[in-house]
Amino acid sequence: MSTLDLANHGPVIPVIVINRVEDAVPMAEALLEGGIKVLEVTLRTSCALAGMEQIAKHVPDAILGSGTVRNLKDAQASKDAGCQFAVSPGYTSELGQYARKIGLPLLPGVSTGSEIMMANADDYYFLKLFPAVAVGGINLLKGFAGPFGDVKFCPTGGVTVESAPQFLALPNVVVCGGTWLTPADAVARGDWAHITKLAKEASAIKAA
Repeated sequence: MSTLDLANHGPVIPVIVINRVEDAVPMAEALLEGGIKVLEVTLRTSCALAGMEQIAKHVPDAILGSGTVRNLKDAQASKDAGCQFAVSPGYTSELGQYARKIGLPLLPGVSTGSEIMMANADDYYFLKLFPAVAVGGINLLKGFAGPFGDVKFCPTGGVTVESAPQFLALPNVVVCGGTWLTPADAVARGDWAHITKLAKEASAIKAA
């Protein structure tokens, strides 16, 4: 699988934080029910890997990825947990080459022209702009379109259900990352129907 294939499954990849292992499977099932198949679970909590293992085992229809992959240890742990891809907040050549070595498709994070060039040097041309809105958002992506016309982006960080259509309208954006699909309060109270509703709204987003 190429990470670019992830864009074939809908306009938004949810960026998920798991605080309790027992939430992982019902959350994943709620997202799938709403039409969201690609799931990025971030390595931001101590139970994240255990949650990924549960999703990989019990929700086989999900295309499971790990986020906040910062080093080789994170990449290997993600692969071992059953992840089919990984997403990093930044890029190092060491991480990019190791991910390829272990067969873990990587969506590298970038925010500058230099980082894009470093990723391109290792043959990565589908990149995550992160944190998208903070570093310039739509205007920055328009600026990158000239010198980096062969690069596609997944803007993540600050993108909302309201702004996603504007991002997706850009020719160099193929999918967005969204943190709004799994709000912490809804997860805490086990309101999976609300998460399914948000997933359905996200699945229906069209480029403006």
